Amino acid sequence: MPTKRSELKTELRKALKNSEIVPYFQPMVGIRSGKLVGFEVLARWLHPQRGTIRPDEFIPLAEQADLIGELTETILLQAFAATAALDKSLTISVNISPIQLRDPSLPEEIRRAAAMAAFPLNRLTIEITESALVDNLELAASIATKLKNLGVKLALDDFGTGYSSLRNLQALPFDELKVDRSFVSSMVQCRDSRKIVAAVIGLGQSLKLTTVAEGIENETQADILRWLGCDVGQGWIYGPPVSVHDLPKIVDAPMSTSTHTLHDSPASDLITCIKPLPSQRFAQLQAIYDGAPVALAFVDADLRYVSVNQRLASMNDIAVEEHLGKKLSEIVPPIIYTRIEPHLLHALKGEASSLEITRPGISEDAKGETFLVSHQPARDEGGEVIGVSVAMVDISERKLMEDALRESEDHYRHMVKLNPQMPWIMDPNGKTIDISPRWTELTGMSSDDTSNYGWKEMVHPDDLERLLTVLQASFQSGDAFDFNYRVLTRDKSWRWVRTRGQARRCASGEILRWYGSTEEIEEYMELKQKLRETEAALAALLEEKQQRL
Repeated sequence: MPTKRSELKTELRKALKNSEIVPYFQPMVGIRSGKLVGFEVLARWLHPQRGTIRPDEFIPLAEQADLIGELTETILLQAFAATAALDKSLTISVNISPIQLRDPSLPEEIRRAAAMAAFPLNRLTIEITESALVDNLELAASIATKLKNLGVKLALDDFGTGYSSLRNLQALPFDELKVDRSFVSSMVQCRDSRKIVAAVIGLGQSLKLTTVAEGIENETQADILRWLGCDVGQGWIYGPPVSVHDLPKIVDAPMSTSTHTLHDSPASDLITCIKPLPSQRFAQLQAIYDGAPVALAFVDADLRYVSVNQRLASMNDIAVEEHLGKKLSEIVPPIIYTRIEPHLLHALKGEASSLEITRPGISEDAKGETFLVSHQPARDEGGEVIGVSVAMVDISERKLMEDALRESEDHYRHMVKLNPQMPWIMDPNGKTIDISPRWTELTGMSSDDTSNYGWKEMVHPDDLERLLTVLQASFQSGDAFDFNYRVLTRDKSWRWVRTRGQARRCASGEILRWYGSTEEIEEYMELKQKLRETEAALAALLEEKQQRL
């Protein structure tokens, strides 16, 4: 028994032959101007029994039945014929199925259909969903380039709803970026949706793409989009999709545009959560400028102070007003200016840089001050460098701490070098992390070769197994260990050493590290051996004497 879906597939084939698939035209309006700029072409199935069937019901069927190419051609031919004679400033946008973006013949089919209706292709925008770019981005890019060569514009549809990727946005030469209706419809109630809409519009603006918002239903949504800088809108507020017969009425009818200010609109409270008003933004920036824990200045192309904050003025011991309009060479001491001038000139060429400078103390006994100075090129909207942003941070205390740390490290290094013991650190599993340089002096093995378990190569074969047994027992129990063994020295002789270690634990009792030291005990072992020999000789003499008695 045939299903409703299979019946629709069969009927869809007949519908294409009987011209039941027709284009509807939804107005697209300039959000700021309120003027009609074009239409999005939407397919409708005028079914004789079921009535009007929406595309989301039959487009998937057309794709499954391999009819999508024929359906698109049918819609394009009718749309081109209906709009070719309209004002040349009006464009039409047509959504292309992801399947068709894998068909290399698509550009030629569109060119041929437009030629039949004498429709200029620079008035056509092809909308591509992100899902169309997933399977074969290289092929999609090739087809898109051919479409661009024909004069067709490209729009990325439903951005942010599925396979969102900046890589996709960069991969094809897009002209438009469409904000999905799901975000537009919920942005009045949902702050996160407003943030997403603002981010998408901002991204489009930064990439110099026309931004189009779908699904606008009321003035509040339109106001938000207008004040966010969205270019084009479509939705029921501007009119529903209409048939070709009603197209002239839409073209001739004046489009209404909102005349109230932001403060009069319900969108006022919402939009300020996203984009501060100019006065608020200026106040915020001024507060940041004056309250920043760094000295800040802006210098123009002639190396004159345009603005400085109070911290920099205090560093120079000159009032803020006395800086303005003067060249840096008039304010900055020559010994410092000669160092920073090359960096300023490089910044004016677009190269950012930073350096440390030291300002001498007031007296001979006073220590100088050290500053980290950064120079960042400041560019206008066209990318041209118009000045330099200078930031200075007092790092005198940090330099003193660094000097003290270096001195402490030198002391420690000398202490370790003179220390007869060889401190070492192991991880919880016995891998060597660090060891004294004296180990290298003794064995000739570098610290890199000693790391992990490399030290085992220097242990006498007769001692290695017993040493590993002791270590393993300590690693499992956490108890301290103390063991004597022989190591191979730089001169290829075997010398006795003593190793002691103890675990360092965290608050929960888990072992973090093993700390210990190794020291040479060759002389001690020799004395111990001589003592044993002496004791043995003495015992032998006593025994011999007793036997004589």
